[in-house]
Amino acid sequence: MFDKILIANRGEIACRVIRTAQTMGIKTVAVHSEADAGAPHVRIADQAVAIGPAPVAESYLVIDRIVAACAETGAEAVHPGYGFLAENAQFPEALAAQGIAFIGPGADAIRAMGDKIESKKLARAAGVNTIPGHLEVIADPDQAAKIARDIGYPVMVKASAGGGGKGMRLAACEAELSEGLRAAASEARTAFGDDRVFLEKFIEQPRHIEIQVLADGHGHCIHLGERECSIQRRHQKVIEEAPSPFLDEDGRQAMGAQAVALARAVGYQSAGTVEFVVDAAGNFYFLEMNTRLQVEHPVTELVTGIDLVEQMIRIAAGEPLQIGQADVRLDGWAIESRIYAEDPYRGFMPSAGRLKRFRPPPEEDGVRIDTGVAEGSEISLFYDPMIAKLCTHGAHREQAIDRMVGALDAFTVTGICHNVNFLAAICDHPRFRAGRLSTGFIDEEYPDGFAGAAPSPDTYRALVAVALCLHLRTAARDRAISGRVANPVSTVETDWVAAIGDDMIEVKAAAAGDGFAVEIDGVSLAVESAWQPGDMLFQGTVGDRPRSVQVEPLADGHRLTHRGTVLEVAVRRRRAAALATLMPRKQPADLSKYLRCPMPGLVVSVNVAVGQAFEAGHPLAVVEAMKMENVLRAEADGVVAEILTEPGASLAVDDVIMEFE
Repeated sequence: MFDKILIANRGEIACRVIRTAQTMGIKTVAVHSEADAGAPHVRIADQAVAIGPAPVAESYLVIDRIVAACAETGAEAVHPGYGFLAENAQFPEALAAQGIAFIGPGADAIRAMGDKIESKKLARAAGVNTIPGHLEVIADPDQAAKIARDIGYPVMVKASAGGGGKGMRLAACEAELSEGLRAAASEARTAFGDDRVFLEKFIEQPRHIEIQVLADGHGHCIHLGERECSIQRRHQKVIEEAPSPFLDEDGRQAMGAQAVALARAVGYQSAGTVEFVVDAAGNFYFLEMNTRLQVEHPVTELVTGIDLVEQMIRIAAGEPLQIGQADVRLDGWAIESRIYAEDPYRGFMPSAGRLKRFRPPPEEDGVRIDTGVAEGSEISLFYDPMIAKLCTHGAHREQAIDRMVGALDAFTVTGICHNVNFLAAICDHPRFRAGRLSTGFIDEEYPDGFAGAAPSPDTYRALVAVALCLHLRTAARDRAISGRVANPVSTVETDWVAAIGDDMIEVKAAAAGDGFAVEIDGVSLAVESAWQPGDMLFQGTVGDRPRSVQVEPLADGHRLTHRGTVLEVAVRRRRAAALATLMPRKQPADLSKYLRCPMPGLVVSVNVAVGQAFEAGHPLAVVEAMKMENVLRAEADGVVAEILTEPGASLAVDDVIMEFE
């Protein structure tokens, strides 16, 4: 076994690998860019080596600097995590030249599976089902249009060297195909240095299901069941689970057998994932093989009890697998939610800044948190926007979902925009709970974007009751402040009005034990909680149900967040509530004459000129942020009056890109 390993990565996956290595008694070496000098993965490793400036092309992607760090620290092996150099065949070759082990598959397997065109040809030869398509590089738009007409729209444009949802565009017609080719090639060139693309038939109502495989250097190869990763946005996974609510045992074994056959065909050694797309009839087709640890590997670990990082390390050290296929048992259900620095209320635009508060729920009752940040950490534009992975495990799917929703409600993040509310809304969605998933779930359920979850009547009443509890506790604190002029009214009133927008809800309240007895619309609710003014999280029971509610004080009331619902509630006495309805309302400023940058980013292109007329939907500019290109389109017809930026410019949120007449 190795004495010391280096982790050629950052963030949560670096922390994840370090934890297992330390459990195994292996010393660890972290590498870091200038931007990550104070990052958690640097602090928890036994040693740390600086490898360059913040941009990944000058630090985490420089093979020579990783190899030099191994020589400097005496690291005998390198774990690449995922992303960066994890699927670069030149990396294990460079390590091997210096006698350093690579904790992953051999270069030949990486190379064979890294090219999406060649990998599909190999899969076909190994007897694995593949999607109908044209498995050659597209030479020009005319050729692409002819191929698309032959196989039938819709088609998917894919980067040959792609992965992680980058370099992919769906095209439903020839006009979309032309733009999709350009965008996919551009994104692939930026992400992988390779702009080759090909075309595949797009499977309608597809589910994304993948098989985890493990193979050693002694001829053993097994699979650890499946993960369903159908909840995606922009082809990036958002929520994953194991097992799949769609597969039965026969389907699981059939997919597993094909995954193992492909791994054997390429001489695979390590942990890897074979991804399939599955249609409504249960037919499955090979998508790609990821020759690395997956982001969503924790759900497999939770249902199998197998530490995948430990297995990777042992395989790289030459040990045979101690697990046979018959030893693999799936216990219960696990779900993972990816918490990203993005604003779901503004089209999921990336967010950057400092984490003023980062308070995850406790890791108990089936809750697991993988993260590489801490309170005060900076979420940088240079790297992936993931903040944390929240995982829950239960005896069955419903319990895992309930634990996930409860944990999301209790996850406090401030200082940047994040998608916690969005994740809670999905997990509590009736369609998700029923397991009726597809990769189009988000587009189908939120076609106009995410504006928050509509609360059920029970949730609505519960939040009103919580708001009243907060108001009464705050009022009691205010009455206890010393040095105040004596108030002749010392008793708490029983009749109140809760204002939510234009809704006025009459509420009654009375002190009861450690909480309050509340009556709303004739429904009585007992509210019990230890919440005190200043707490950012209300935790207690409302009626007979435990509730965790995010609390943000406003000038007049509180903003409450629960299960993806956000309500601003002001609790007032009857007379004050009546007078509040007479107050004038400030009208928002008209910003329709400006195109503002929705996220911090780099201007890739400006697609119009001064004086040019355009129609709604026309691409006006492209801004790159957190390794993704974002096309900013016109919301209405107009004419460009002035352009206030240029390609290569760095913009902050709400910086004006152009003005319209």
